[in-house]
Amino acid sequence: MKGTDEVLLAVDVQNDFMPGGALAVARGDEVVPVINRLARAFSHVVLTQDWHPASHISFAANHAGRSPFEMMTLPYGEQVLWPTHCVQNTPGAALHRDLDIPHARLVIRKGHHVDVDSYSAFLEADRRTPTGLTGYLRDVGVKRVWCCGLATDYCVAWSALDARAAGFEVALIEDASRAIDLNGSLDAAWQQLHAAGISRVQAADVLAKI
Repeated sequence: MKGTDEVLLAVDVQNDFMPGGALAVARGDEVVPVINRLARAFSHVVLTQDWHPASHISFAANHAGRSPFEMMTLPYGEQVLWPTHCVQNTPGAALHRDLDIPHARLVIRKGHHVDVDSYSAFLEADRRTPTGLTGYLRDVGVKRVWCCGLATDYCVAWSALDARAAGFEVALIEDASRAIDLNGSLDAAWQQLHAAGISRVQAADVLAKI
């Protein structure tokens, strides 16, 4: 089992991102058993949960005349307008029922501020407001972050990039993640990840090193 200086960060394994959900990621449900297997090899696991108020600024429904997946300039920058998803205390915001990680130490809820989106587990989309995860990981002695979950090209990639910028060694576990791939976003994300020195690995590679 990996030591406490390595953390598995499982991002947004929630019902609304699963097939049939409000913001479905194709084959998103396939990550659940892979993440469960990975988690058994880690003594230290952190989960994230998108946790939006119904009036959230990123929802197309809250902007008259706007449609999901349009771009809009907001005070903090360019924002994709999303279908309403992961609203606080709704079934869609719940973690997938088959996610089996009872030893997870922390759940970071993000996107709960009404006026700013938050893809990253570390820093909100204004790029100024921290979630507190960086400080927590430093305090408990983490050196390496292994990222996985939904979606590869948004919340997982942003989390991986911010973890690297915070000074951690970072790898993204490709087959434990699935992408939205909106207008070439997946290729763009992998280019950014590679440029930042983030490793692209498979679950078997991680488990082989236990």
